[in-house]
Amino acid sequence: MSNKHILIVEDEPDMQLGIKDNLEFEGYSVDTADDGDMALKKILGGHFDLILLDVMIPKVSGFDVCKQVRHKGVETPIIFLTAKGEEIDKVIGLESGGDDYMTKPFSLRELMARIKAVLRRSSDANKEDHQNFVEIGKLEVNFENYLAQSNGSPVKLTAKEFDILRYLLEHKNSTISRDSILDAIWGYDYQPTARTVDNFILKLRQKIETDPNHPEILITVHGIGYRFIP
Repeated sequence: MSNKHILIVEDEPDMQLGIKDNLEFEGYSVDTADDGDMALKKILGGHFDLILLDVMIPKVSGFDVCKQVRHKGVETPIIFLTAKGEEIDKVIGLESGGDDYMTKPFSLRELMARIKAVLRRSSDANKEDHQNFVEIGKLEVNFENYLAQSNGSPVKLTAKEFDILRYLLEHKNSTISRDSILDAIWGYDYQPTARTVDNFILKLRQKIETDPNHPEILITVHGIGYRFIP
């Protein structure tokens, strides 16, 4: 049985019920919305693994729903369902942030196959993204995309904090002087004081250490600098 949660946004009752029954028969958890306003509230207020989104719905069109949730940072896969079959509509749907497009009438067998394919691609992408994260204390850090999270929740790091963490990781288990950090991160032309490094280290400890007052990862080496033990 699947534990995937799918939202159906469809204003035709028979169509909505038919898709819902088939999805539930396949083991999916299903929620529904009848118009664009309700869809936006549910998408922005909950978690779904996939959204089936009709284009011609009341209040807010499917295209606009997609644009708005993508603008808010929602990356949930979206399959558009619509009676529109013109090529330009498919282009608009995909450019607005959709992942696939099905033109009515369609067979439920094909819809189920498309759903499984999109969910599989999404799962593979999430696994790949997770593999790019490095665990540093309480944080998981993706240096390639400048992302950080803790227990699945985003954590804000400045660009300099990312750069310092990367440099420390590259020199893990070694004693690193403040001057080395200054030269590597700020360069020779612009030289802040050693105190600047200390301030950044304090901020990083708040984000990576279980007990920042008794650090076990970012250790002070008195009179020299720091040792990073991930």
